[in-house]
Amino acid sequence: MSQPIPVPSPARRQVLRGSLAASAALALGGTGLASAPAFALSGRPRAAWGVQTGDVTAHSGLVWVRADRPARMIVETSATDSFRRVRRHHGPLLGAGTDFTGTTALHGLPAGEQIHYRVVLADPDDPRRTGEPVTGTFRTAPERRRDGIRFLWSGDIAGQGWGINPEIGGYRAYEEMRRLDPDFFLCSGDTIYADGPLQERVTLPDGRIWRNVMTAEKAKVAETLDEYRGNFRYNLLDRHVRAFNAQVPSVVQWDDHEVRNNWYPGQILDDARYGEKNVDVLAARAARAFGEYFPGTLRARGTERRMYRVVRYGPLLDVFVLDMRSYRNANSPGRQADDATGILGAEQLAWLKRELSRSRAVWKVLAADMPLGLVVPDGAANFEAVAQGDPGAPLGRELQIAELLRFVKHRRITGTLWLTADVHHTSAQHYAPERAAFQDFAPFWEFVSGPLAAGGFPASRLDGTFGPERVFVRAPKRANVSPMESPQYFGEVDIDGDSGELTVRLRAEGGTVLFTTVLQPGRVGQ
Repeated sequence: MSQPIPVPSPARRQVLRGSLAASAALALGGTGLASAPAFALSGRPRAAWGVQTGDVTAHSGLVWVRADRPARMIVETSATDSFRRVRRHHGPLLGAGTDFTGTTALHGLPAGEQIHYRVVLADPDDPRRTGEPVTGTFRTAPERRRDGIRFLWSGDIAGQGWGINPEIGGYRAYEEMRRLDPDFFLCSGDTIYADGPLQERVTLPDGRIWRNVMTAEKAKVAETLDEYRGNFRYNLLDRHVRAFNAQVPSVVQWDDHEVRNNWYPGQILDDARYGEKNVDVLAARAARAFGEYFPGTLRARGTERRMYRVVRYGPLLDVFVLDMRSYRNANSPGRQADDATGILGAEQLAWLKRELSRSRAVWKVLAADMPLGLVVPDGAANFEAVAQGDPGAPLGRELQIAELLRFVKHRRITGTLWLTADVHHTSAQHYAPERAAFQDFAPFWEFVSGPLAAGGFPASRLDGTFGPERVFVRAPKRANVSPMESPQYFGEVDIDGDSGELTVRLRAEGGTVLFTTVLQPGRVGQ
């Protein structure tokens, strides 16, 4: 979200009072492990932050855990929750170098089946000393087209000063999503707000009091590696998040708030809150913590670890996970007539075109961490996303998107749609050349959801370059509306295995379906 609301940070002394420890222990169900040093604890290894799975395919998956001290990670899988017959997968030694997190790869799994697993943490000096197993489950991707797919997406978590509030049940939307039992969850970025310190108490416009669970790392902007780690760890204090992670695999991407609002490579900060002014240094620390806390998010490519990737989910679906943050040029008025870098970078754009042309999936979801035709400003003159408010021919970052849309049309690539978050409201936009200044593309849809646990904001205005029509929108009338005043949003996608039809539902917390549309397979663009 590009319009941060300043939240004054409490003093360090206030953060470290006994109320902090008590509230964090409450969020963890009484474990009291929110910020206790791992090496200072006694007894057997524990996994109080739960388990999660990532980038699940037809025959593989990644299982994640965090220990409270050095431990050997062991994963046992079974076809049933009785675990009468298990297959054991030996994982890494978890230590301080990864903040006691680790991931174990599972291979040779049956396609389209429910997999039950349990993670056991063993004392590295005495393998017989093990902690209590932590269980989870997930479904592998189908190999047959007739097996349908359901997934959810959203983003924007713990933003604008609204963290875990036990008095309203914490992150309640996660429990609603879990009950829908999706095959996976696409988290569209802003997974944390590293630049958004929390306060213990916030007075709402109607006089009610919002109370946040506090930790030391959430009392200031994140700068050090440990502070970034603490921001990722914060969301795992919520019991709904842990229950959701134990049942639903995630595909995760990042946006700006994992580092700092509206950041771009090479930026030097003019922000008194930061001692470290070089954003590249901050981004490297944030990326390391991000990779430690979300399995499968960073892929090795030589010496580079990149975030953009394609997740193949059977014959019906490929998810193209974009990184619109790491390779972009500087935020600007966006009026350049020539822009090879754009928002994706030249290499990522070439990769995306190549992988789209190779895809044989019925549907090709472009998972974008920022919208295309919604104007997202950065200050008075610059722009943060693709659109820059000029409804004419493509300029600036729009040139790269125009190139991609032209490629999809001329290569006759069918079944593409865009899913995103970032702007803290939910909407559906249909793009068509007859309404556009740039017309060499096939019609397509873009769906926006979120926030999942953050402040709500008014609807962004549209840029006419690619001819968007806002078919639906639900947004508050003022900025930074708290989750106590406005529902949180997430989206649902169902793909029918027989017909191939794709149904999109925009949902609001509380069980309400706000908007539904059905897309037909086999069409260029959509």
